Amino acid sequence: MKANGAQDMARTVGIKEVARRAGVSVGTVSNVINRPHMVAEETRQRVRAVISELGYVRSESARQLRAGQSRIIALLVLDMANPFFADLAKGAERVARDSGLGVMVCNSAQSSSEESDYLSLFAEQRVRGVLITPADMSGRNLSEFGRHGIPFVFVDRVLPSAEGCSVSVDDIKGGTLAARHLLAQGHRDLVYVSGPMSLKQCQDRRDGALAALAEAGLGPQALRHVEAQRLDVPAGRDAGARLLGMSPRPTAVFCANDLLALGVLQALFSAGVRVPADTALVGYDDIEFASAAAVPLTSVRQPAVRMGREAAELLLEETGEAAGRHVHQRIVLEPELIVRDSSLSPRT
Repeated sequence: MKANGAQDMARTVGIKEVARRAGVSVGTVSNVINRPHMVAEETRQRVRAVISELGYVRSESARQLRAGQSRIIALLVLDMANPFFADLAKGAERVARDSGLGVMVCNSAQSSSEESDYLSLFAEQRVRGVLITPADMSGRNLSEFGRHGIPFVFVDRVLPSAEGCSVSVDDIKGGTLAARHLLAQGHRDLVYVSGPMSLKQCQDRRDGALAALAEAGLGPQALRHVEAQRLDVPAGRDAGARLLGMSPRPTAVFCANDLLALGVLQALFSAGVRVPADTALVGYDDIEFASAAAVPLTSVRQPAVRMGREAAELLLEETGEAAGRHVHQRIVLEPELIVRDSSLSPRT
């Protein structure tokens, strides 16, 4: 009973109780917490001893209401199960932590409705700002959210207007790098396995692959297309089963991300198709698992940690002391092709 009573006191004790027990004013307790240099050493020690004894924890939400600004930024991504987004979150978190802020990470699951629900939650919580990889490409969700006056930065997307910041990778170039590599290995019959083509990244990566084919004098018919409903390993396995039923069977496959590629690799292995001897395979993102696959996966690398870091820096610049001088920016980073065994065809 005594332990429970102590826990109840820790949950309910307020700043007035700390001030009464320490024999000081509420303002002095506030200064000890927020501006300790303004309080004499002896008084600081006495107040801190009472805080420790009572288990007092200041109300951060109340402090934020008084200050008018939250210490939380939100990060809303398509799929936290994808290591690419985990790396992106890592970069954003480092910047936030260095500024004394926290990051609330949420997963839209590639759903426009779930994205809308989270944006409503962010508005209710009055977060400082939002980093978002949007699932709804119509712009309706963010148009509604924009009415709250909370800044946001697109991550892994180019913002279609000049009304905000974005940090992305040149996905058209990334698709071109992947297809050029497969063409250089002697392939002339490629298949592009994408996620939903409503996602701009999937469109851009396909456009890049078509550009590489055009450079080689090949028409769009040289790039067949399999569209998956999601960007994960099970969707890749399903896409792999569809590849196996194609006639003629493709000699080279380019996937819109590494999770799809790993699923395709599993399907091909299960069917006895050799990679790369029978079918060459290229992914996108260069997640950690790409190099650890049964056949190390060639992939187009995105600088995910850097992307998260630069997006967070732009958001904090827009919401910080220099907000009045902030100029919206579109930062486009360069992709890099990382060649491994999965695409090195014996024909070359």
